[in-house]
Amino acid sequence: MIHQYDEPVYLISIVSKLLDIHPQTLRQYERENLICPSRSNGRIRLYSQRDIDKIKLILRLTRELGVNLAGVDIILRLKDNVDEMEKEIAELRHEVQNAKNAHSVSPDKALVTTRSIYDMIIFEEK
Repeated sequence: MIHQYDEPVYLISIVSKLLDIHPQTLRQYERENLICPSRSNGRIRLYSQRDIDKIKLILRLTRELGVNLAGVDIILRLKDNVDEMEKEIAELRHEVQNAKNAHSVSPDKALVTTRSIYDMIIFEEK
């Protein structure tokens, strides 16, 4: 039986065995708001494939890269922001392409795109 990517079907015991992780660790991730599994009517945690993939990312960050849970939270938030911006950029590119194809911009006018420049400033303690 094939399930949808976001369909919550996996019990905590199955996820913990799949990922070789203690169920308490999964509960800790939930307390830290890193994951948010669905709940059945009987309040049983149910995980989707999306949840499992997110847990895999958390495990990679903590086990392989040594990131603590506060750092994981920041990374996940930044990743969500980047994903959202990439989606918005793709939509805007699609709109620009549609405008070009529809010739809504007259051929004698230029369609100009600009890029923002971000500077990073690093302060050293003295």
